[in-house]
Amino acid sequence: MRLRTRARQDPPADIPVDGGPLLPADPGDRAACGHLELPAPARLALTAGWNLAESLGLPVVAYLAGERLGGQGAGMAAATAMIWLTAAARKVLTGSVPGLLLISGLVLTLQTALVLATGSVLLFLLQFPLANLALCIFFAMTAPTGRPLVARLAAEVVALRHTSAAHPGLDSFFRGVTWLWAGIFAASTIGMAALLVLEPATVFLLLTTVVTVAGVAAGTAASVVWFIRMLRRSGLRVRFGQA
Repeated sequence: MRLRTRARQDPPADIPVDGGPLLPADPGDRAACGHLELPAPARLALTAGWNLAESLGLPVVAYLAGERLGGQGAGMAAATAMIWLTAAARKVLTGSVPGLLLISGLVLTLQTALVLATGSVLLFLLQFPLANLALCIFFAMTAPTGRPLVARLAAEVVALRHTSAAHPGLDSFFRGVTWLWAGIFAASTIGMAALLVLEPATVFLLLTTVVTVAGVAAGTAASVVWFIRMLRRSGLRVRFGQA
């Protein structure tokens, strides 16, 4: 009597194979595996602090020294020179220039050119909406690309790393948040331009500070909430590296 051989069936997806780990039932779950990695808290604070110091702190110190010695124009020129010297040093020592440092240098160069080109009060005040317009363009240009500006800043400023291949949810988040910041700077540009027309110089300068702080605070809060929601939907986790 001939025995009929029975075709071997693959084990269910949720059953361990040969003592191995549990296989995910849904192939899409594999894409969700992985985590985001940040440096240890102390190193994270050092990394972020250094990036902010070279992009914001050093130019402020140079501006104060130059302004004390030669007035506002000298202060702006000193700040611009400092930030580009820092960028050059970074290029020589590390082979690259951080995005935040490059953005600060370009915006500060634009502002300095307006201040030094003429003694007009109007052109001096115009630097604020134009700086926001430049930031809007920088963010908007990179948003639809494969490396949005927010993704680059996250990698450079806080050393955020993803342990596996590109993740659709994470990529979509970085593109969306880059568009968000482009919109915030666009709104700030429109608001400052309106204030420039409607308000005297002293009131304009005060309200410009309010608009800037409010825009950055709102954008930061929205970005954090969006990031947390993305983590929950995508199954990603954030962990800190070893000290």
